Amino acid sequence: MPENSKMKDFLDLTQWSRSELETLLDLAAELKRNPAKFSRSLEGKSLAMIFKKSSTRTRVSFEVGMFQLGGQAIFMSSTHTQVGRGEPLEDTARVLSRYVDGIMIRTYEHAEVETLAQYATVPVINGLTDFLHPCQVLTDIFTIKERLGDKFSDLKVAYIGDGNNMANSWINAALQFGFDLRIAAPAGYEPDSGLLKKASNDGRVTVVGEPAAAARGADVLNTDVWASMGQEEEAVARRQVFAGFQINEELLRLAAPEALVLHCLPAHRGEEITAETFERFQELIFTQAENRLHVQKALLMTLLGD
Repeated sequence: MPENSKMKDFLDLTQWSRSELETLLDLAAELKRNPAKFSRSLEGKSLAMIFKKSSTRTRVSFEVGMFQLGGQAIFMSSTHTQVGRGEPLEDTARVLSRYVDGIMIRTYEHAEVETLAQYATVPVINGLTDFLHPCQVLTDIFTIKERLGDKFSDLKVAYIGDGNNMANSWINAALQFGFDLRIAAPAGYEPDSGLLKKASNDGRVTVVGEPAAAARGADVLNTDVWASMGQEEEAVARRQVFAGFQINEELLRLAAPEALVLHCLPAHRGEEITAETFERFQELIFTQAENRLHVQKALLMTLLGD
């Protein structure tokens, strides 16, 4: 469990120490190797899952994860609960805390996750906000560790594209695990300025204007869609702005010889990544997607287990 009793939530990687995160990743590896060993770990436990944003990997991995650990997950769509009819999150947090052992929420405003955690007396997990996606980036770190080992001090990671919740999450990951991160984003689409200011003292996070500058010598290249959920009306304009901020074979040739390509999915082939490059790394990308299950099971055991 996190060292501070109030830090029983998982809203942000920086709430947890590196040693705590590494312990969680070790547990995820053991869960992946021997899932049957833990099949009753959360017997009798329940997780409420609040979704204001649609989901494939987040919903299925948490729901299946609770089932495989012997517990149950309760899907709560904002359109079919009082959350969607204006019930304050403060009240939702208090009510759910009397029913379930944990709450996962996937929503737009990061402040909503913080409010839920403030008023809940059970652990709260950030399944995604417009600001951060800590479950995904922790899975990405796990995937890198599987393939390249845990010498993060020597690792060079390039993120190409929109300075969105994934770029923000990669900044936090670089701060926690101590690797070099170079982010290539168009002007005006950089990651959160507050996070960049926080990272400026570290010296291992840089933002560049050209994808080639980020990719050169990188051990890992990763990206995300150019227009996230809620930005559909900007999609056409964003295609013009982000033209050139694409992971492709030409960019990959600038990276380290055995560089990995990651994508958090869904992927828009021909936009942030070419079909050719995606298919060349599809086995790794879908292993990355599978790893959401193992990492989130470890998170659930850590937060909800006895």
